[in-house]
Amino acid sequence: MSQYILAIDQGTTSSRAIIFNRYGESISQHQIDLSQFFPEPGWVEQDPEEIWHNTVECCREAIRKSPLSAKDIAAVGITNQRETTIIWDKKTGKPISRAIVWQDRRSADICRALAELPISSVVQEKTGLLLDPYFSATKIIWLLENIFQAREQAEKGELAFGTVDTFLLWRLTEGKAHITDATNASRTLLFNIKTQEWDEELLQAFHIPRSLLPEVYDSSAYFGDMSESILGKKIPITGIAGDQQAATIGQACFHSGMIKTTYGTGCFMLLNTGSKLIRSTHRLIGTVVYRLKGKVVYGLEGSIFSAGATIKWLRDALKLIKSAVETETLSKCVQDTGGVYFVPGFTGLGAPYWDPDARGAILGLTRDSGIEHIARAALEAVCFQTRDLLEAMQMDSPTHLEIMRVDGGMVANNWMLQFLSDILKIEVQRPLCYETTALGAAYLAGLEAGIYQSLDEISALWQMDAQFTPHVLEPDCDILYAGWKRAVSRVLTTSSA
Repeated sequence: MSQYILAIDQGTTSSRAIIFNRYGESISQHQIDLSQFFPEPGWVEQDPEEIWHNTVECCREAIRKSPLSAKDIAAVGITNQRETTIIWDKKTGKPISRAIVWQDRRSADICRALAELPISSVVQEKTGLLLDPYFSATKIIWLLENIFQAREQAEKGELAFGTVDTFLLWRLTEGKAHITDATNASRTLLFNIKTQEWDEELLQAFHIPRSLLPEVYDSSAYFGDMSESILGKKIPITGIAGDQQAATIGQACFHSGMIKTTYGTGCFMLLNTGSKLIRSTHRLIGTVVYRLKGKVVYGLEGSIFSAGATIKWLRDALKLIKSAVETETLSKCVQDTGGVYFVPGFTGLGAPYWDPDARGAILGLTRDSGIEHIARAALEAVCFQTRDLLEAMQMDSPTHLEIMRVDGGMVANNWMLQFLSDILKIEVQRPLCYETTALGAAYLAGLEAGIYQSLDEISALWQMDAQFTPHVLEPDCDILYAGWKRAVSRVLTTSSA
């Protein structure tokens, strides 16, 4: 029996494919950057066709770079940027518009209008989520209301909606499978995470036709076969999960009380709460971490919209740095930021503020402020936002959190992880494999394919690369964090302040 798994990791800024062996070791990979479009302030779009073509090319190149052929691949797993919304024609497979990315805030007015309706009182109870442009439902509404004939076609059952996993699955199976998994469904504002079904009351209130929506499967299941035209052989697709849930699986956070934070384009903290769904009173969200054999494991999540995106902005827009790795060197060049605080509210602020109208700011600049102070302030902002999430999480959950596992591209920065440990006052653990998102998709696919027999078997494969423990005195960290809170207060809009 083949022991190799192809993981498709379709993220916000790139598409990649990684081939793993059964021990979770990467055999080969290929990555292609993905374009983003910003047609208006707060709008973020992508081309679904570019997503598709890049994904196929990554799969082919990963095979070409490896000593394997398609016949050696036992299964395919998919993980994806969540909430990003695509609607396409069921007959032609052609998208009716660009994808509306999870960061996009254009549906803020729709959210405000829905907040005035009676349905708003049950949204969190049913979905675990808050009424915010972040989630898919109001993006769907916007498309149906603003794309020519979209509403009419949707009512006739001619259109299909999907998050990126569903769109890729449709294309990979040549239109045979219109399916998502429970983790991605739980990010739409339309899925009842207690009953594990699309909620008719929400669909009616939001005027979204049921025919648009995919079927919902477990995260580890047979979703269909990758077409022979992709790699020259049909390969079963047996695992799907949204990127943060996949990272949680890749980090082997299988027990209640385990927590991971991923630092990619955004920053996402996810706490495993087991069979208990916690209704946050501190503006976090309840979500599905995974569903296996019909059994649901819930989590508590906090989302930050700009983490790596902040560093990318320093590089691409301001051109203060040539590469992300420079931020570590620059941060070490100075004792502190000189009072500079960077609030990266480019597309609003996520948890626990949920202010779609907030915008970014660099505060505390003086004539002595230099590139190194701004670069350090950008990294510190990621850590301060993480503390925002952790404090809210500890108020919502009775679990005493002492260790946090981290992953994503930014965790290669040792300076940032040490500052993170200091600010959070807990131990931070970095795994040997940074690509935990793709790894989680591979593990899910391997479970269904019979490569793994249990979560315990997967958990035994997790290895630590480095750990960071608090070094700085607690009062000093609290003073720095208080300055961050004051800086945030300067950018919050009146409705959120």
